[in-house]
Amino acid sequence: MSMDAILEASRAGLDYERMRMDAASRNIASANVPLAPGAVAAAAQAPDFASKLAESAGLSADPLPATRTVHDPDHPMADAQGRVHYPAIDLVSEMTTLMTASRGYEANVRAFNLLRGMVLRALEIGAK
Repeated sequence: MSMDAILEASRAGLDYERMRMDAASRNIASANVPLAPGAVAAAAQAPDFASKLAESAGLSADPLPATRTVHDPDHPMADAQGRVHYPAIDLVSEMTTLMTASRGYEANVRAFNLLRGMVLRALEIGAK
């Protein structure tokens, strides 16, 4: 395997983990934003690669409801029955995704730096 292929794999890993962190942070940010009455909640975001992989494997989306409701008749976004609708986003799974993506990003940075150090050391040896 050439060094360019290893660097490309590390770069692709960094991009993917960054996309996972971005999607998880957007989901966490929108978890407690109330929806207007009658509005449809957007599904929790996932990186493009993960959604394409799930589609190609024949996996379907989670059968979770699109919204969760809270009875709060005093809230300005409450519907006629006094319910406020929020996106159905599982904060525990989103935080887990955020942590694992962060660890994956760190691992890719370490691999990149290790290869860079090995190349620099090889150039030092070749110069002697």
